[in-house]
Amino acid sequence: MQHFQESIYKLIVETSTNLPADVREAIQAARQKEDEGTRSALSLSTIANNIHMAECNVSPICQDTGMPTFIIHTPVGANQIVMKKQILEAIAQATKDSKLRPNSVDSLTGENSGNNLGPGTPVIHFEQWERDEIEVKLILKGGGCENKNIQYSLPAELEGLGKAGRDLDGIRKCIMHAVYQAQGQGCSAGFIGVGIGGDRTSGYELAKQQLFRKVDDVNPNEDLRKLEDYVMENANQLGIGTMGFGGQVSLLGCKVGVMNRLPASFFVSVAYNCWAFRRQGVLIDANTGEINEWVYTSGTDLPMKQDEPAAAAADSSAERREFVLNTPISEEQIRELKVGDVVIINGPMHTGRDALHKYLMDHDSPVDLNGSVIYHCGPVMAKDAEGNWVVKAAGPTTSIREEPYQGDIIKKFGIRAVIGKGGMGPKTLKALQEHGAVYLNAIGGAAQYYAECFKKVEGVDFMEFGIPEAMWHLQTEGFAAIVTMDSHGNSLHAEVEKNSLEKLTQFKEPVFK
Repeated sequence: MQHFQESIYKLIVETSTNLPADVREAIQAARQKEDEGTRSALSLSTIANNIHMAECNVSPICQDTGMPTFIIHTPVGANQIVMKKQILEAIAQATKDSKLRPNSVDSLTGENSGNNLGPGTPVIHFEQWERDEIEVKLILKGGGCENKNIQYSLPAELEGLGKAGRDLDGIRKCIMHAVYQAQGQGCSAGFIGVGIGGDRTSGYELAKQQLFRKVDDVNPNEDLRKLEDYVMENANQLGIGTMGFGGQVSLLGCKVGVMNRLPASFFVSVAYNCWAFRRQGVLIDANTGEINEWVYTSGTDLPMKQDEPAAAAADSSAERREFVLNTPISEEQIRELKVGDVVIINGPMHTGRDALHKYLMDHDSPVDLNGSVIYHCGPVMAKDAEGNWVVKAAGPTTSIREEPYQGDIIKKFGIRAVIGKGGMGPKTLKALQEHGAVYLNAIGGAAQYYAECFKKVEGVDFMEFGIPEAMWHLQTEGFAAIVTMDSHGNSLHAEVEKNSLEKLTQFKEPVFK
């Protein structure tokens, strides 16, 4: 199979850079349902533009290329040892070529391997089947949506829904709650895979396996088909919307599988996937290793409708306010901003994620952060022919992880704006109000759209943290985001969560007898 490694490399690149047609169709359908001019509608337009840019640039759709997970079916007698070795080599090459972000981190030391290889990464599952060809499926599921996975042990008491028992109706409540608890932090609108039964490990495996089903397929189990249809209809009444901005579409797909369980256990496991639903597969000739067929129709066959770019927008029901801010930013400028305002950032910007925030709690910053903007982002970076760093993909990461640190960092360094996705909690909101700062929500997954805003890499600190966690200093032009938490104590995220909880309670009564 002299072409097997090359075929796996092609699969990785295609999965990372080009959404398949069934996912694109779901996103296009969502755009038709949102009211024109709303935050969610305009966010979906930005998402559509980003999908097109990633395909054209052959560059990651989202900077978080996740944990590469392969499901492989082989004929009896296939050499899985050689295949695994070539898969690892293809992963390392794709990482070197900036098609994947280096995401393999030592859990004890925090050291990034730099090539996406290490104990447990990538994830490779082999199974034999009675066919002569090889099937390889790959999913790239980012950390932001992976963190919104959830597992329920029934019976349970669920917020807004009451008691969930060991029956189909209890399962229904779990799934509805799973969509609610994700809010916009998993880059809604998302897709969910649900695993009923098994143990804690096999239940999550079953849930993730559901994500390999095609978006428009029909569950052969009649009870599960009805359950999937119910969830798709009613989860979209929660009003969470794209990025958690509020809107008509909160869920793009729901697939449910079931397996037997132990008498004492009843698990409902939910795998939440962002809108950037990156999964693809190939059928490979077992003799040559060449690709015979792609499992999912290529996204190239379904071009995304292009609109005027809109990285952020105010609600069409109110007069749109837009502010252009050049860093460093003054407190007076920040106090003028309100939730819903659009902000365009120009000038130096600094990335900062988990490792940096922890470090800054006890140390000084290598650069002056007074009046600055911190961007919660772990970019995909590469060097050009002259050896200079360039930004290849740079969307926001989920901000709530920095909640234990952010308020203290704002106070300590005089930061005026924090950019991320999904919003932050009450501690950060209090700090914004006390110290004169704002939280700006960028469009999660729009990694190509935002990469174009970074005109020059001025420098980098803490490369020992690894590329995603390093502090990149970026010269920025035209970076657009929306104020979702202001310096007056207002939070769009808290408002949407409160409203969606009220709507969730209407699904408390039994549906499936």
